[in-house]
Amino acid sequence: MAVSLSVNGVTHTVDVENDTPLLWVVRDELGLKGTRFGCGMGLCGACTVHLDGQPVRSCSTPVEMADGGNITTIEGLAADGDLHPLQKAWIEHGVPQCGYCQSGQIMSAAHLLQHNPSPSREDIVAAVSGNLCRCGTYSRIVAAVEAVVDSRREQSGREEA
Repeated sequence: MAVSLSVNGVTHTVDVENDTPLLWVVRDELGLKGTRFGCGMGLCGACTVHLDGQPVRSCSTPVEMADGGNITTIEGLAADGDLHPLQKAWIEHGVPQCGYCQSGQIMSAAHLLQHNPSPSREDIVAAVSGNLCRCGTYSRIVAAVEAVVDSRREQSGREEA
């Protein structure tokens, strides 16, 4: 089946079985290796991407569900070669240990900040709670997201002055 997808702003047509997980299309057909395979059942969140602006578990989303859709992967968060503020905060706060879950963590946090630019700590914890981190860096994950929120507040305070 031919499926048309816009991935990180680039339209692709791939010929795959309609029940092929979106994860394998992104990784194997399009060569975008940042999205990870974790559990294969949509439970761990390592494979999180945005489909039409909503976070989805790409390991359990059949590609036919994404046909005609707009997909953003971890690679698509960077703009013009400049890392997304969350990606920068992840580095600054030393979030990754093994790094395996981090693309899914960042994609969940990015969705939160798109819809709630000033979340509380509880909002942040809730937004990333569906993503498992085997290394247990949850406190650094929350601190990195809070740093982005604080930076945005500072910038908007300067713009208002």
